[in-house]
Amino acid sequence: MFSYKLILGLVLVVSASARYVVFEDPEGESYVVINQAEDEPHFEEDALPDYEHFVQLASPRVRRQTQGTLTLNSDGSSSMGIKVPIEGNDKNVLSALGSFDHNAQLKPSSRSIGLALDNVNGHGLSVVKETIPGMGERLTGAGKLNVFHNDNHDVNAKAFITRNKFDFPDVPNFNTVGGGVDYTFKDKIGASLGMANTPFLDRKDYSAMGNLNVFRNPTTSLDFNAGFKKFETPVFKSNWEPNFGLTFSKTFPNRW
Repeated sequence: MFSYKLILGLVLVVSASARYVVFEDPEGESYVVINQAEDEPHFEEDALPDYEHFVQLASPRVRRQTQGTLTLNSDGSSSMGIKVPIEGNDKNVLSALGSFDHNAQLKPSSRSIGLALDNVNGHGLSVVKETIPGMGERLTGAGKLNVFHNDNHDVNAKAFITRNKFDFPDVPNFNTVGGGVDYTFKDKIGASLGMANTPFLDRKDYSAMGNLNVFRNPTTSLDFNAGFKKFETPVFKSNWEPNFGLTFSKTFPNRW
């Protein structure tokens, strides 16, 4: 299944690059969404959000272009996202967010809508509401602080809080909080560390990921990401499990 999606993703890279003319600033970049939702989630492994799904807010610099992304994951799941600027100036841009996620069987697993505010210095805020059919909703507020940036290095600190609300009457609502640090070298190679905590379940999630930009031009980007994730509870600790995928990103000019 993953091989099929990988081929589909590469076809989209070629076709999208051929259909659109390059109009953008040569320093432009696109952002990534991961999703990790499953068809039948349960508390121990799938009921909690992957923090990376909510804290990827924008490129390090402020943007005024529509951005679309397609992510193919090693477990067969996939995600399609869009970010559309609705208001802004040369320092800040307010954008609308939307995404649709599918499981390994290509069935819809979740959908999200939200708003993101991006600053020219690389800082950002976002609010996202995720709906999971047959399970419930998640409301997430996230923030990003650009700690350091020059021509070679970019360092960001991120944090989020998620309110988990379930459709099941016997399951109370609860919060998940977390954060992480991202590092990128020359917009080509990157690494990130993340941690999330859910006190209600006494569960902690950890991630260590790397990213390699395979291809980039002013409006198109193809990235390979790989790493390891694990979780811990008082009764069970998982091993570090590998996780990898491809993300294709495309920006389009806005006339405003």
